[in-house]
Amino acid sequence: MNFNQDDKKAGEITKLIHSKKSAYWEKRRETNALALFKKASKEVPAYKDFLKKNKIKTEKIKSFKDFNLIPTFSKKTYLKDYPLEKVAWDGNLNKPLIYTSTSGSTGEPFYFPRENKLDWEYSVMIDWFLKNSSYKSNGPVLVIIGFGMGVWIGGLITYKAFEISAQRSKIPISIITPGINKGEIFKAFRNLSPHYKETILVMYPPLMKDVLDEAATQGINLKKLNIRLLTAAETYTEKFRDYIARKTGIKNVYRDTLNIYGTADIGAMAWETPTSILVRRLAMHSNKLFKDIFGPIEKTPTLAQYNPEFITFESVNGEIVLTGNNTIPLIRYAVGDHGGVLSFNEIKTKIESHGFDFKEEAKKAGIEDAITELPFVYVYERNDFSTTLYGAQIYPEIIRETLLAKPITKFLTGKFTLLTKYDKKQNQYLEINLETKKNKKISSVFKKNVLMRIVTDLRAKNSEFRELTNHFHKRIYPKLVFWCYEHPLYFKPGIKQKWVKKGGD
Repeated sequence: MNFNQDDKKAGEITKLIHSKKSAYWEKRRETNALALFKKASKEVPAYKDFLKKNKIKTEKIKSFKDFNLIPTFSKKTYLKDYPLEKVAWDGNLNKPLIYTSTSGSTGEPFYFPRENKLDWEYSVMIDWFLKNSSYKSNGPVLVIIGFGMGVWIGGLITYKAFEISAQRSKIPISIITPGINKGEIFKAFRNLSPHYKETILVMYPPLMKDVLDEAATQGINLKKLNIRLLTAAETYTEKFRDYIARKTGIKNVYRDTLNIYGTADIGAMAWETPTSILVRRLAMHSNKLFKDIFGPIEKTPTLAQYNPEFITFESVNGEIVLTGNNTIPLIRYAVGDHGGVLSFNEIKTKIESHGFDFKEEAKKAGIEDAITELPFVYVYERNDFSTTLYGAQIYPEIIRETLLAKPITKFLTGKFTLLTKYDKKQNQYLEINLETKKNKKISSVFKKNVLMRIVTDLRAKNSEFRELTNHFHKRIYPKLVFWCYEHPLYFKPGIKQKWVKKGGD
């Protein structure tokens, strides 16, 4: 990598993000995707064969309208059908590469190679986050990376992105990588954070909640450390954002929290911005606006913005399809998520049609100088991230929000695992396994209260569950099982929380 050239390019892209309007990004979204298709159709052996089998004549793909006629593919229908080197540029893997693996939660792991291009693209997003701090301290900044540091992409690519950003930044940035080791994270808070004007904590949301909840018992006053929070791997609600903001003393959640939409397939694809968080929070306060933006869904999606210089998103029958460049170029690739795509102008029009003044709302949020007109992608959990009860889809996010209530958080960590089970008479029921906080005893009254809170919230937010309880009454109520802190069956420390467990897991 030529760092001088790439530093200059990063600065240019950051200026574009700040200055260019929606129409510019929509045009870049289309032209870059089309150009990548043309290149891959000539230089990737497997993709040439794929197009031939699907009778696609590349010379006839001249516009983005034509581009929409190209067949989509997935890991299962393309990547696993060819030898690994054949899906790479020039059919060649003989170059310096970093491999990361999918989790294997939906099948056999797949190993994705990448060069430093994806790390560099992620670093441009990091630049933007660093510059939009509400603390405006100009550093020094400590970054504590609590993502897994194994074969998964999160920890290593985030480390590299911060490292690249640190090398070109005028802000002094230091990094420590304790991974998912809570003990080491607390040591970093205690021994390093006081030497820095800001600390950025990078972590999966469930582990982050654990760490923030336990910090006081470790003698750590988070509110003195100017904490900022960066998360990834799953969506969370605005109530959760407010909860972690209260725990850390964050005063501006728009500038100082960020959730990434990423994947092992192609890195950090999109990220929350002050703009996207504002839009999402406005939608959460207006059911009509929520439906206008996201459609008739009962789940809270992640809403992020993406850079068309790096990636393009489409929505095909409610499925997210991406086009982006890596060692393995992906053209109209079905990543396996549900959601949709909107331009900034489309979002702004919807907001103002529901009586909101977008500029005034941005001013009230203190982010009028941080508005970006990049396009949006929204994503919500896949079908394999839910379980069923008498045909009704039960998603974990409603229960996650229920467990944030103050009486409950005194006794439960907020982690749980859903299972659909059958009793001896083969009647189906929903089992919810809950983790208790360390050294906490759970009374029968508390158990009953938790159950009723869960049932009440499921009835209020899940129409299918409400209909079931109208017919079956208490027979359909979940069975709650309380486990001691960090029990290895469902709450083994050191791994990502599995909110839903399937029969074959």
